[in-house]
Amino acid sequence: MSRRTTTWGLLAAAVLAGLAGAVPPRLWPGLLPAWAGPVLFVFALVLAFAALLRGQLPEPCDSASPGLRRRYTRELLLAMGAYTLVLFASVWLLRHVEAPALRALVALLPVPPIAFALRAIVRYIRDSDEMQQRIELEAVCIATALVSLLYLAGGFLQTAKVIDLPAGAVLIWLFPLVCLTYGLAKVVVARRYR
Repeated sequence: MSRRTTTWGLLAAAVLAGLAGAVPPRLWPGLLPAWAGPVLFVFALVLAFAALLRGQLPEPCDSASPGLRRRYTRELLLAMGAYTLVLFASVWLLRHVEAPALRALVALLPVPPIAFALRAIVRYIRDSDEMQQRIELEAVCIATALVSLLYLAGGFLQTAKVIDLPAGAVLIWLFPLVCLTYGLAKVVVARRYR
């Protein structure tokens, strides 16, 4: 897949995510939970930012073989597509289920697709050459450290009653924040090895 195609694909996905967050609440009120619109809007912004980065950066920051990249992309897209569908189904089902044990099971339905996404990431890193492994692992370490520092600072501010954030929202955004920070860190780390 060419660089231009990827950039336009990311922009198209950003537009679709933005429309998915804006149109259903107006046409079908109550179809999506109140938080889904803002989440899809933020996701659209992240995709647009990724497209901007993709268009501005020099050649890809990974040295993996095309076959490995294709396998990784296929596995990751399937897992994230399943995650999106299961997440919406889970949110819808939670409105109609009352039993605590069943609510817990329904609430955890989106976790297995994310586990498959993580499996794809681990397989990609494991099967890459040593240079690519180093870039990936440095980026993961930097992302984990930065997000941990951010959450630690947030915890101190929450304890001091300077901010008041709902725990559920904070926990749900942890993984996407690590992924976003990892992507940005990977760009920075890869530049060092050019």
